[in-house]
Amino acid sequence: MIRTTTATATAIALALAATQAIAQDDTDRSDWPSTFVVGTASPGGTYAIYGQGVASVIGSALDIPTSTQQTQGPAQNLVLVNRDRVDLGLTTMGPAFEALNGELELDPGTEFENIRALFAMYVTPFQAAALEQSGITSVSEFDGKTVGTGPRAGTGGTYWARWFDALGLDVNVQNGPLGDQTSQLADGRLDAVATAAGLPLAAFTELEALAPTVIFSLSEEEIGQLQDSVPYAQTFEIPAETYSSLDEPVQTMAMWNIAFTDENMPESLAYEITKAIFENQEDLVSTHASARETLLENVGKNDLVPYHPGAVRYYREQGIEIPEGAMPEGME
Repeated sequence: MIRTTTATATAIALALAATQAIAQDDTDRSDWPSTFVVGTASPGGTYAIYGQGVASVIGSALDIPTSTQQTQGPAQNLVLVNRDRVDLGLTTMGPAFEALNGELELDPGTEFENIRALFAMYVTPFQAAALEQSGITSVSEFDGKTVGTGPRAGTGGTYWARWFDALGLDVNVQNGPLGDQTSQLADGRLDAVATAAGLPLAAFTELEALAPTVIFSLSEEEIGQLQDSVPYAQTFEIPAETYSSLDEPVQTMAMWNIAFTDENMPESLAYEITKAIFENQEDLVSTHASARETLLENVGKNDLVPYHPGAVRYYREQGIEIPEGAMPEGME
């Protein structure tokens, strides 16, 4: 009886504390949504895991029922946010650049003028994997091979196909969920998988556990051929310790990722989401290691997509300077 009474008293105390905390929060929530959805990507990719961490932080910190929606990745997330199908999306800078300029393949001609960044996430390097027994160790050896590049609307699916053409490679490109494609690679149904994702990529780590694997990317010469066509990309080095099969760093290209919404998100909600992400960054890191780069010092990595005014308010409170290219119109 005593234990039951103590447990009940504890539950009541916790409930009262929660009620008092909400009462003390004078933020006007009248225009906030009753539920919240984060658009991520296919299983096996970093977005699916990182996005779950974002949803968990938002749901816990803001007391909003929050869920994730699996998508084809950055390009589809841009379309879904622009059409008010999800509340927050994740994208790389390449698709964001194309969306702003009316060049997104999923919605050509539409200029996504309403998208607004909330925070910079992490950098996404382009990377590829093949089974050691295949003898494939470079992108140039994809000529005449069947290569999975993840979902068609994903960053890997979008850019690898273009780059194979630019490099003069005849590649049979297959699209599909990344986790499925690494399983197909292990079974010998694909010659290689080439994608773009935050480090470490869970699908590649799982592949290493199934069979001896080679992980590689673009050569220095190939990077030189492609770099002028992707001004929103940067050269990058995948550290050797990222994967067990890597004996030395891998040179490649990479793009930064951002979490974004549209201009109609209430200013107070955008502020609170941004604040919650940075105040709970350790929780994000526990979800996926790539969140180690979700830092205030990296806000300036986005100099392309205008930040939401609510996010700008939080960054100014933290003394963070917003790049001119990412400052929303009407704010100085």
